[in-house]
Amino acid sequence: MRAPVDTIAAPPFPGGLPWVNVASLRMDKQYGRPVLVEFWDFARALSVRALPYLRAWHERYAADGLRVIGVHAPGFALSRDADAVRSACARLEVEHPVVVDSELTVWRLYGNRGWPARYLFGPDLRLHSYHLGPGGFQETELAIQDLLGLEREPLAPMRPEDAPDAVLVAPTRDQEGAWSGPYEAGTAWALVDGAGVLEVHGRALAVDGPACLAVAEHQRHSAGVLDLAPGPGVTCHGVQFTPGVA
Repeated sequence: MRAPVDTIAAPPFPGGLPWVNVASLRMDKQYGRPVLVEFWDFARALSVRALPYLRAWHERYAADGLRVIGVHAPGFALSRDADAVRSACARLEVEHPVVVDSELTVWRLYGNRGWPARYLFGPDLRLHSYHLGPGGFQETELAIQDLLGLEREPLAPMRPEDAPDAVLVAPTRDQEGAWSGPYEAGTAWALVDGAGVLEVHGRALAVDGPACLAVAEHQRHSAGVLDLAPGPGVTCHGVQFTPGVA
């Protein structure tokens, strides 16, 4: 979505915050290049689903001048720790710079309201466009190309539900704890911590630290029955559901 006015300046990154993949960055030093800022949380399924697009844009457009910056803003206690964020970035192959916003300092500067949230600033560091919530990938990439003066075929949707014209069905509500039972969704995810295995329908899924792991994936919105059993040393804090196409 285009910014309502062209005078909204990019907030600065406060000093003293931990960073991943760089020593630190200052927003005022990014003047002259487009900057894409993504608020995310490795413990939220919708954030994890967006990461392949952030990775691809970083790879496709960094040489043309785009700067991709992640703001890791935790929504759960287990995703507040900076070392946990570093481990998650390594596991999820996040190579662009990420600022660890454990106290939601950057979040408040932006007046942000949820995950994921994407803010694209022009070379003058004024807000060009933004997207709140899941999806909007093609729209964002075309806006990036507009700011860079490029015309390229945008990325193909990585999942059916990412297509701009996809009709999605609302999934089952998220559940607390090691929940098992009937659900409807495109994908079911388990929010876990510890070290050991999580039994999913009798299949052992390795757990090594806090993570949001896909435990049941479907090509489209489907009904299923989830059967989770955390092994010794593993805690399942909840189950999240993301939508699929109708």
